[in-house]
Amino acid sequence: MARIRIGTKSIPLPANRVARTAMGAGLVAGGTVGFLPVVGFWMVPVGLMVLSTDSAVIRRFNRRATVRVVRWWRGRGQSAAETDQ
Repeated sequence: MARIRIGTKSIPLPANRVARTAMGAGLVAGGTVGFLPVVGFWMVPVGLMVLSTDSAVIRRFNRRATVRVVRWWRGRGQSAAETDQ
């Protein structure tokens, strides 16, 4: 069974590949109307995570984006410490 991990939480996904693809595409599409109540822009990254279980291209995109965000976050903390001194 496919699972996605967010932090320490592990969320099971449908076993059927077509269902996972439809679920991921639906989340990404729903995220495009994020200005509406309940649905939101949070749906885009979650949909990409679901789609990345079956697509190598999206998996690479997610990995690169994660590395960039972590490097930015760590660098942000170091530059703030330098300005305090």
